[in-house]
Amino acid sequence: MSRLQSAQPDPRATLRGGLPDRYLTPEDIANLFSVPLETVYAWRKKRTGPPGFRVGKHVRYDPAAVRAWTDEQATQAA
Repeated sequence: MSRLQSAQPDPRATLRGGLPDRYLTPEDIANLFSVPLETVYAWRKKRTGPPGFRVGKHVRYDPAAVRAWTDEQATQAA
């Protein structure tokens, strides 16, 4: 594999609107907003954070829904 090929980004991780093109984990949300993981779980419990869904016992977030929630928060703050 050449240097050029290894420098190419993984197509599965292509950013769309600043977010990865994959479902996000609670850890991803905590890192994205620079908040503790416990805050993400509190948002979910209170239904105040980005909408998530369950895949079995795991919580995941759709990047498009996270972007919409972020835009809504920015609009409400303005």
